[in-house]
Parts: sequence; C-alpha cells; structure tokens
Amino acid sequence: MEGERFCKKEGRKKEKSLQFKILNKSVLPQLNRLKKNKDINHVLKKGKRLKEGFLILKKIPNQLEQVRFVFIVSQKFSKNATLRNKIKRRLRELVGLRLKKIKKGIDIALIAVPGLENKDFWGVEETINKLFQKAGIINNQTNSKRN
Repeated sequence: MEGERFCKKEGRKKEKSLQFKILNKSVLPQLNRLKKNKDINHVLKKGKRLKEGFLILKKIPNQLEQVRFVFIVSQKFSKNATLRNKIKRRLRELVGLRLKKIKKGIDIALIAVPGLENKDFWGVEETINKLFQKAGIINNQTNSKRN
C-alpha cells in the first residue's frame, strides 16, 4: 500500500512520484541538528564561510562523533512563514540524503539567501552538491582494488 494512491479517473492505484518517495525516505535525525543558541552563534561567528548560488555554508570542527546542522532562513528571505518552512524542509531532506557521505565531527550552518525560493527541488540539490564539494565535507571513498 505504501507508495501507492487511488486514482479516481482510472479506478486503479497509482504509484506516487519519485520526488515524494525520496522526500519520505530520509529525515535528518535529531542528533544531527544544532539546537543550542550558544553552538549556533559559535558556528556563525567563528565558522569558515563559503557561498554557492543562493546558499551560504559556515562550518567549524566540533569534538563530537557526528556532524550537526542548523538551517537558517530569516525574515529577510521572505515574510511568508510557509515559504521559509518549505525551504527548511527541502534543505533538511537534501542533507539527510547525503548524511552518510558527510565527514563526521563538523558543525554546519546552511543559510538561505533570497532567490533560493525560485529554484526547484533538483536545482537546490545541485547547489548543495557543489557547496559540499567546495567545502570538502564529502567523503570520497572509492572502491579501488590493489593488486
């Protein structure tokens, strides 16, 4: 039943779209989120800053065994809370999909800049990929065999 819905026109069950399936598969766990204001301010003030398109990434090493994220979409971005929450959900999902590939022991702040709302899901995904590559936080593990 999961992944299907009833189509009234055709009178049969119809599979949900690929984007819907991807969005429901991975959610960023609570232990991978920055919550305390002290930690967030530390990342924002002392973190190394990188920019790609309409996203800014700030990163700083932590003393933990996990990577932690905070997503910042301010009222400067949009006065509409629904739009700000939609952008945060997209960012959380895209980061959640890449969580296993990201190096451990880093605190990261992703800050949305006005203009990101005009990009679709796949455009934001491409921007995040470029930003993570530029920041050097993706593990490049190749399966090369030595003779």
